[in-house]
Amino acid sequence: MKDTANSGMIVTTLITTVVLAAAFTVPGGNNDKGIPNFLHENSFLIFVMSDALALFSSITSLLMLLSILTARYAERDFRYSLPKRLIIGLGSLFFAIATMMVAFGATLSIVLGVKWQWAFIPIIFLASILVTVFAMLQLPLFIQMFNSTYESGIFRS
Repeated sequence: MKDTANSGMIVTTLITTVVLAAAFTVPGGNNDKGIPNFLHENSFLIFVMSDALALFSSITSLLMLLSILTARYAERDFRYSLPKRLIIGLGSLFFAIATMMVAFGATLSIVLGVKWQWAFIPIIFLASILVTVFAMLQLPLFIQMFNSTYESGIFRS
């Protein structure tokens, strides 16, 4: 569990750093007054919302995974507390990756515009494959943790 939390924290820290930097360096830049150039575009609104969701969910994941590493490791923690934290940490990590890719797609839509629209669909398709691969690799662990924590079993009363 510690190794999973450590690995997840590395990824979550990278995502947090990237989406925080993207929030301050918006696509298309700012005008002389500091207002984003594409403020009234729908794709800019999608970028802002998905970037904010990616930031909040990655910070949630970071805090949950950090709480696993700093837990007191009592007997009750291994049965209830730590699996719940890992489930929340992995779930919010997946959500952060998915919303980060949505922000990436919105940024491409803003930057490429109408002229390069043909390149937009293959790039988004490849980005979606990456999110799907991550989900498929982490889904067995997530399901196993969820089942062992919330399903009734031989050790439950």
